[in-house]
Amino acid sequence: MPRAIFILRNSRLAQGLNSGKFRQTGMTKGGGPEHVNILFIMYDQLRFDYLGCAGHPHLKTPNFDRVASMGMRFTNAYIQSPICGASRMSTYTGRYVSSHGAQWNNVPLRVGEVTLGDHLRQIGMDCWLIGKTHMKADARGMERLGLKPDSVIGARQAECGFDVWLRDDGLWGQGPDGFYDNKRSPYNEYLKSRGYVAENPWANHANAGVKDGEIVSGWLFDNADQPANIREEDSETPWLTSEAIRFLDQATGPWCAHLSYVKPHWPYIVPAPYHDMFGPAHVPPARRHPDETREPHPVYAAYMNNRIAQAFQQDEVRQKVIPAYMGLIKQCDDQLGRLLDHLEATDRLQDTMIVLTSDHGDYLGDHWLGEKDLFHEQSVKVPMIICDPRAEADATRGTTCDALVESIDLAPTFVEFAGGQVATHILEGQSLIPYLHGVDTDDKRFVISEFDYSGTPQCVELGLSPRDARLFMVFDGRFKLMHAEGGFRPMLFDLASDPDEYDDLARGNAYQHEIDRLYDYLAEWGRRMSQRVTKSDEEIIAGRGGSARRGVMPFLKDGSEVPEDFTQHYRGPVSQDFTPKPGKKG
Repeated sequence: MPRAIFILRNSRLAQGLNSGKFRQTGMTKGGGPEHVNILFIMYDQLRFDYLGCAGHPHLKTPNFDRVASMGMRFTNAYIQSPICGASRMSTYTGRYVSSHGAQWNNVPLRVGEVTLGDHLRQIGMDCWLIGKTHMKADARGMERLGLKPDSVIGARQAECGFDVWLRDDGLWGQGPDGFYDNKRSPYNEYLKSRGYVAENPWANHANAGVKDGEIVSGWLFDNADQPANIREEDSETPWLTSEAIRFLDQATGPWCAHLSYVKPHWPYIVPAPYHDMFGPAHVPPARRHPDETREPHPVYAAYMNNRIAQAFQQDEVRQKVIPAYMGLIKQCDDQLGRLLDHLEATDRLQDTMIVLTSDHGDYLGDHWLGEKDLFHEQSVKVPMIICDPRAEADATRGTTCDALVESIDLAPTFVEFAGGQVATHILEGQSLIPYLHGVDTDDKRFVISEFDYSGTPQCVELGLSPRDARLFMVFDGRFKLMHAEGGFRPMLFDLASDPDEYDDLARGNAYQHEIDRLYDYLAEWGRRMSQRVTKSDEEIIAGRGGSARRGVMPFLKDGSEVPEDFTQHYRGPVSQDFTPKPGKKG
């Protein structure tokens, strides 16, 4: 796909540049950054097109737009799996899902997997977590290696390589078998300290309303239009923002702070005044077509028939849920503004890279679906906005870039920004710094996403073994192929002629050449070097011939094939001779 950058003129940008907010940072004698920081903000389940700067007709997001005006917005950014845990593990490792192996939520990331924190600490940058990771620790692996969770190394292994300022995954559901997340809830502790007396105020206040004196839970879509029964400043997004500000106020650089919000992920309910900022008039028609339901791909059909999709196929559900979703995003934007103002007031904008992205999108009824899971744009494409404060990025401020990029590109971007050398034998993404600095670079020919649905009812419905319940997406910027293991046909869409992805071209034979071409890409990707992570190409090159210099020289005829000093220890007078002598026996 050809790269294109479109300049967006912005008065705020001009004011920022003229005031010197983005002046060049100090440099070391070696030319690297003397002191830089990274504020890496991830939102949960934020769609790429639900931002003002992305063209949403009703939702104004001046603070997302503010960062876009200060940096670059990538318009074709794709996640490596449309499910929280697997997507995040790819972002945090810079590796594809089938490389790191944490294929779904609650699948442990194997002990020893190198993470963003490992890469950054090696070059002198701390790496902190404030919020969610959805990380599941490899407890068996840690036990096998004798790693104690309360040790520094053990804690980092258990927390996806981060040092933890605060960890909260934001799902404190409670049912007959107890809590969904058995870890301690920092958020519930905070709410109790603020006077909320419920056993689980996350469920009974932050994610529930009140009607006729009774709790009305945000789990139920019928209640999405109710205001959450919580003071707005105590709700999850402001709470995490306050924690981020507390971190910033004590931090000494260089640091990377991963501020990972739990919203606008469901439950779809938001406190006043955000609960009624939007209504049914702001809900766009669902982007779906009757043709999608006619002889659909079996996996697609299974997802269209599940409970989530059937709920979102009802207009009354969308008319309540989508305004609440928009309210959650508006609250996220306001809190981003609070954070940006604090960075500006404390003179941190000049040396801090700001990154805004999401772990996946949300169908919201488009394509007859709810949630995420499959590979339509609403699910697999995410917002990505990066502001590099250094002078080298001045020429691209306020621009957009439509090159294909992936979430795994963030880790090498951070390493390069921090002045390190990207470990290309480990990190499978490509640094985005050239784009940010307006330097011509080789664009990706395709992007990849994977989805393992072996733990879902859809796997059972289709009669698949867990090993066969896997999907792969390969997208070249125009044609998108979905491959399904288990003997199913693929799906194919041409986004040039069908940007809404209604017409599955793989139902006929006319596009077999495109299917074959994309399968070639998938095969090329499948042959990538993904597991040789303990030795770099540079180390291999430097080590060539090393064994001969240490005396290991098989297959020589007379020794003239190598330098004379290679054989010096194998020549010279004999000190003791035990070989048989001519004419003597025994």
